Amino acid sequence: MHPNIIKIQQNIEPLRQQIVNHKVYSEISELEDLQIFMEHHIYAVWDFMSLLKALQINLTCTTLPWFPVGDAVTRQLINEIVAGEESDVDANGTIKSHFELYLDAMEQCGANTDAINNFLTSVKNGRDFDMAFELASVPEAARSFVRSTFETINSGKTYLQAASFTFGREDLIPNMFFSMVNDLNSTQPDKVSIFKYYLERHIEVDGDHHSHLALAMTEKLCEKDERFWLEAEETTKQALQKRIDLWDAAYAEIVGRKVMTTV
Repeated sequence: MHPNIIKIQQNIEPLRQQIVNHKVYSEISELEDLQIFMEHHIYAVWDFMSLLKALQINLTCTTLPWFPVGDAVTRQLINEIVAGEESDVDANGTIKSHFELYLDAMEQCGANTDAINNFLTSVKNGRDFDMAFELASVPEAARSFVRSTFETINSGKTYLQAASFTFGREDLIPNMFFSMVNDLNSTQPDKVSIFKYYLERHIEVDGDHHSHLALAMTEKLCEKDERFWLEAEETTKQALQKRIDLWDAAYAEIVGRKVMTTV
């Protein structure tokens, strides 16, 4: 493995540990808690797809007429990841993107999908993000998370997009969260089975094979430019901090709900 890859992994480990050991996971004990968590997390699932497609646009040819673009190995890496994320299958064998699968899980769980759907409708209709956020009443931490992601996307710097994708998104869900979901699924499979399947696919596809592909892609894009590697590390740290902030917001709302129900 490239020494700069190892260096970034070492330098971001404190932030990564804050996410993996975040108190929000231990606070999720009821279906209502999971609903709140998902209503925050869905925005990270959506803009993950946007980050991925930005990489595909920048690293492959997506316009006509077609011409070979960039490095063939990098093209192969990003196209394979896109295929897995955008055209996976659900538990019934129906082709779904991971975002659509997550929406299905939210609906089964009873989480509110109105906000994310209204946000996307507003953006499709030409509203800017700020207006779309307001119209959909998107949680403030989710707004900040999406804005940060799109700052990286709009930078046009593929090495930063790759770094955020590689180090800021993968392998961040701890075993205790899977245990909690399994416990909920054992008592309420009609509410949690799709989300359980989503997490299993996340581990099987995103957390293993795709993470190796993403590391190779990031190394290829940064190569021997030390400035690229330094910027990549800073962008990754920012992405991880925004994830911590998003988890903090979900935690605060979950705790707030429990306080209200005991008053």
